[in-house]
Amino acid sequence: MAGLPRLVLLLSGKRKSGKDFVAEEIQNRLGPDVCAILQLSGPLKEQYAKEHGLDFQRLLDASDYKETYRKDMIRWGEEKRNTDPGFFCRIVVEGVTQPIWVVSDTRRLSDVEWFQDVYGAAVQLVRVVATEETRKRRNWVFIVGVDNAESECGLDQGVTFDWVITNDGDELSLDSQLEKLLHFIYSKL
Repeated sequence: MAGLPRLVLLLSGKRKSGKDFVAEEIQNRLGPDVCAILQLSGPLKEQYAKEHGLDFQRLLDASDYKETYRKDMIRWGEEKRNTDPGFFCRIVVEGVTQPIWVVSDTRRLSDVEWFQDVYGAAVQLVRVVATEETRKRRNWVFIVGVDNAESECGLDQGVTFDWVITNDGDELSLDSQLEKLLHFIYSKL
């Protein structure tokens, strides 16, 4: 397992809320030597691609290709997690040396629990929110079996977030929220 991080930010939010964008903004401000972006979906998609003869790189982007396989990937990932809840978490932290980790796609309570069990007080939960209208402007369309599945709704209840970042396209508001979070991050370095 990797060295212990000073801070682990677990980002969660609905599809098209801007989780990746917020993660990249944090990393850009801290620098890649200080901040690593980790994606739990990366090892899931890589293994899924291998087992199903698919293009792993195309499963990583925001394309129709990924959407074609999303439902089955969710089902397959749930089966893996049911057998071993920390399976993807352990893979994603291997070899990470930066002191700040941003997990950009935390979706399930089992993921939160794994990170809290392993890294304790270093873990902060960050919810990225955007209105449905904003998400639709980002080409979000409700898909039955996706948007009402655990992968989208697993952290809607029963979790207390340390930070809530509103990402509705107001750059000044987002910048102000990120500055507060960055002030906290710097206090951990």
